[in-house]
Amino acid sequence: NQQAQHSLPLPTNDAVIVRLSSKAEQYLPDTDDDNGWGGYHNNGVGHSQSGGLFLAQIPESSTSTTAAAAAATVASNSRPLSSWSLWNNRLRGGEQQQQQHHNPHSTSRLHSMSSSSEATTTPTTTTTTTVVPPPPLAHRDDDRVVYAGVAPEGWDNVEQQLPRQSATSTEALLDPVVAISDPYGWLRDETRTNPRVLDHLTAENDYTTALTQHLAPLRETLYREMVASIQETDYTTPRPDGDYLYYTRTIQGQSYTIYCRAPKAAATTTTTEPSWDGQADTPILPGEQVIVNVNELAEGQKYCSMGAVKHSPSHRLLAYSADYTGGETCLFYVKDLTTGEVVHHDASLEISGSLTWGADDSTLFYLKLDAAHRPYQVYKRNIQTSGTDNNGADDELLLEELDDLYWMGISKTLDGRYLLVETSSKETSEFYYLDLHDPTATALQCIAPRRAKVLYDVDHRNGAWWISSNVGNLPNMALFTAPAVANCADQWKLVTGSSSGSGDGEVLFPGSYERSLDHVTCFANHVVASGREGGLPRVWVLSLNDEDDGDTTAVQSFDRLSFAEEAYDVGLGRHYEFDTTKLVVGYDSMVTPAQSLEIDMTDVTQRKVLKEKKVPGYDKALYGTERTTVTARDGTTQIPVTLVYRNDVMEEHKASGKPIPTHLYGYGSYGACMEADFRATRLALLNRGIVYVMAHIRGGGEMGRQWYEEPNGAKYLCKKNTFNDFVDVAKWLVDDRKMTSPEVFSCEGRSAGGLLIGATINQAPELFKVAILGVPFVDVVPTMIDASIPLTTLEWEEWGNPNEVKYHQYMMEYSPTQNIVKGGKYPACLLTGGLHDPRVQYWEPSKFAAALRHEQNSETSGPVCVKMDMSAGHFSASDRYKYLKELSFDFAFMLDQLGLANVEVPADN
Repeated sequence: NQQAQHSLPLPTNDAVIVRLSSKAEQYLPDTDDDNGWGGYHNNGVGHSQSGGLFLAQIPESSTSTTAAAAAATVASNSRPLSSWSLWNNRLRGGEQQQQQHHNPHSTSRLHSMSSSSEATTTPTTTTTTTVVPPPPLAHRDDDRVVYAGVAPEGWDNVEQQLPRQSATSTEALLDPVVAISDPYGWLRDETRTNPRVLDHLTAENDYTTALTQHLAPLRETLYREMVASIQETDYTTPRPDGDYLYYTRTIQGQSYTIYCRAPKAAATTTTTEPSWDGQADTPILPGEQVIVNVNELAEGQKYCSMGAVKHSPSHRLLAYSADYTGGETCLFYVKDLTTGEVVHHDASLEISGSLTWGADDSTLFYLKLDAAHRPYQVYKRNIQTSGTDNNGADDELLLEELDDLYWMGISKTLDGRYLLVETSSKETSEFYYLDLHDPTATALQCIAPRRAKVLYDVDHRNGAWWISSNVGNLPNMALFTAPAVANCADQWKLVTGSSSGSGDGEVLFPGSYERSLDHVTCFANHVVASGREGGLPRVWVLSLNDEDDGDTTAVQSFDRLSFAEEAYDVGLGRHYEFDTTKLVVGYDSMVTPAQSLEIDMTDVTQRKVLKEKKVPGYDKALYGTERTTVTARDGTTQIPVTLVYRNDVMEEHKASGKPIPTHLYGYGSYGACMEADFRATRLALLNRGIVYVMAHIRGGGEMGRQWYEEPNGAKYLCKKNTFNDFVDVAKWLVDDRKMTSPEVFSCEGRSAGGLLIGATINQAPELFKVAILGVPFVDVVPTMIDASIPLTTLEWEEWGNPNEVKYHQYMMEYSPTQNIVKGGKYPACLLTGGLHDPRVQYWEPSKFAAALRHEQNSETSGPVCVKMDMSAGHFSASDRYKYLKELSFDFAFMLDQLGLANVEVPADN
């Protein structure tokens, strides 16, 4: 009571929670002092919200006679209390103590840790203690909603009249609209400048820093191990193009890639590993020339990522694009490789990052982005005549895609004949071409007009299109050829041949369930197909006989590359030359570091190792891997699973039967495959006794497109199969394989994989001890109803549109932020994000963290930490050393929660 004059006793020597009414605000300081009162005013938690909570530690000598005196005492001895949620504190001696949930109906238990030079201390008359701050309080506005369905009433402003569904959709919109609770929607700030939002994100980072400060030595140890496991001074396999060999280098201590070339004539060999002494100042090949050093571009920049690096047809010029924000918007430059000078640059012209040269050194093609960050216009630029400060005003617009569902891409066929322009949605595609060898050709021509739910991809060889397509409602892509003319859809014919060379007319890629086709690359006398068979990536070589009745598409032989390991990753390397018989593929497995292999396409049994990735200190014999399957809850679907581990750890487990720490990774979206590949950074986990498991769940493309598409994959109204499969694999590891237990079990996913982890811990919150959600897509429904958010309209053909009756309820049932189990026991969670991420907006992990703290059982659940990179985008740090530091942060958090922070690495590593 402001007018009270009687004595107000204050508890001394205790940390107490104090609620100040709005009228008490007059007694608070107005400055941004160290006590944090400026944040109280700036964030509006005081007067505007009828009082705020504060944590006060009252000295023993304090007395008070009036309300004013009491308020003054509190003000001088407290900080704003920013959360009621659970927060954990680790004592200096290593004992973890769990803090009680701070809510008005429970008794608070506030723990402290011993004073140190790293800690902020609060003096009392008897002891010196440090109180770890609780997690930030994200103000909860329970009346705030977003609307799904028809355009809400009052959308009279044209700028607000965003599409609620695609122009081609026939589904009914929700009418009347459905209100969806969005209590933390205020965290969304498109400008990334709102002080209140930035303060909250900073507070999240500060909390995470405080909670994990005791892990600094472990993070440093992990970082040193990761750096030691890579050859810092290294190079990529030199690849020939004309008179040069092109490759990249990295130098110890330098964060970014260096692009190089060397004269082919000066090289001693182009088919074996160069004779290089491993020194940073020694050229990889004689006559080495640095064509662009990204370390120099990154100077003074918080972020730097290359978009495209393309040498011109004459090899005299280099066009490159760079992203300096993490927002995936690039500037581009043209450099004279003779003088080393940038000879063309328009600082006002922002592009998507893609660049393609025309037939000569004067023409460049590029893509512009729309307001939703969608590549939608392809331009032709003459670098001899275009202005350099007019945002491309002199450039020629070749094609514009106005349908928000479609995304554009540009490329050039390997023979250099055609510019290809793709405009595709998730389900429908259309290709245009421009003949670069015909100086009279000025307009793009369509290869085959778009047809609903028909996807296709194109390459060219000797007057024929080679086309992969699912036309005819095929479960996978089939392989066709057609004359290289416009509007040839009615001339597509299936490619036939025989692995025995008998020419018996077998359809090589019929689009069946057994063999899937992903991509086709044409060479002078061969076509190379990549796809999947038996759940593994495959590469096939088709040898052609052009002299057989003049048919340039006649297949003489059909061979699949084979490898000894039961699970691996293989894919095509970089090729610049069309007229070659040498194919380069990259190969690795969970225990085999990356190799660059040269295959003779005239005899695929002949192969050479061009380069092996060196992993210092790595002994392959110490590690084992296995591939198995897990039966899904439907009783029939077999989910592929790949494991990697130290052999001694698995042998000890088999002998004792004791559960061992296990880390489960998954993705399961967009038809993307999680391959059984090698990562040197995993060694930090394996060497601490963790088994790393990869679940190849539905929603990916590991078993072909049917693993992704409806009705039995994990898209649209069967998306829950993704989450169910992951939980089924986790339960199999615990209950059937009996390899681990929830106390030593962790999980991880990034982006759409973060959605996977969010949905998983909602479905089975008690199954894991710790979860890592990297840039997680966890606010699915509020995002997918709003067409103003980048990528939303494109994604309606991935998840469905929650504005529509057909999809709304189903998506509401798995959207993580809307399905947190009230009072559930959740694992410790680390959520990462990037302030400039255009794919998963920063507010998604921020909102999920706030909702999780509000709903979970704070006494039994683990801490919820947010780590927001204020200078990066979706793909984390561009600096390779900073990336390793971020990874070591994630790993340290996980190891700590699993009780493995002090585990010694075996001497053999």
